Amino acid sequence: MLSFASICPHPPIIIPEIGGTQIKKCQKTISAMKKLADYFNVAKPDTVIVITPHGQIHSDEITILFPSPPLALPLPTGKREGNLLYGNFYQFGHPEIKIQLNNNSKLTDKIKSSADQDGIPTVLVKASELDHGVLVPLYHLCQKITKLPKLIVITYSLLDIKTHFAFGQIIGKIIKTSPDKIAVIASGDLSHRLTPEAPAGYSPRGQEFDKKIISLLTNNNVSGILYLDANLIEVAGECGLRSIIILLGVLSSFKYSPQILSYEGPFGVGYGVVNFNLN
Repeated sequence: MLSFASICPHPPIIIPEIGGTQIKKCQKTISAMKKLADYFNVAKPDTVIVITPHGQIHSDEITILFPSPPLALPLPTGKREGNLLYGNFYQFGHPEIKIQLNNNSKLTDKIKSSADQDGIPTVLVKASELDHGVLVPLYHLCQKITKLPKLIVITYSLLDIKTHFAFGQIIGKIIKTSPDKIAVIASGDLSHRLTPEAPAGYSPRGQEFDKKIISLLTNNNVSGILYLDANLIEVAGECGLRSIIILLGVLSSFKYSPQILSYEGPFGVGYGVVNFNLN
């Protein structure tokens, strides 16, 4: 069963130790993530699936993480080799902030085999280290839970939108028949081109893209998102759309209502926090 679904931004700056005084500029996002953590705690998922833009992107295959400890990050004491997914914020100056969760290997295999049967190109990537697209949402959502869930990490591809939606539908059908409580998180930021100071440069269409996405999500207009103008997507410089598309594919098997918890773009990048109330 699906117990939780959300869209989460992933800027490391919303981690207090990393953001420092800068977090004052993104309080809407941080407050929304705290509220989302409350929902996550109530949902108590057995497994969480995170769709990230920052794993190993393959142009023609959707990737699924298959745990294997890298040399750069020694396996934590007492953890069985080959089953743990883990990472920390050492790239952002805080290696002490870490997350480690066991992989749900059975569900991973089922998603892979079902995708193969339906002709959706996927590949198992042998790696264990989590990127910040996974770490930032989990840092916030796991603050209040007492039992850590298992984890599956998916990185979208450069394949077309239709393929990503179909892949999400496959996952949704699997979740619907599962006795376990499963959460799905679409990790991603919206336009990276909102202001002249934005990291990807400025485009006046960046704000247009973000407003359109938030409006379409608010009105649960899935077809509007699936058929967004390709040029608008390109010039917006986003990283979250395909994560959202996969999540919407998952949700197509369920009744739900979107809840926009926050939207802001304090550093020239759009951060949207969305909860999907499951009916």
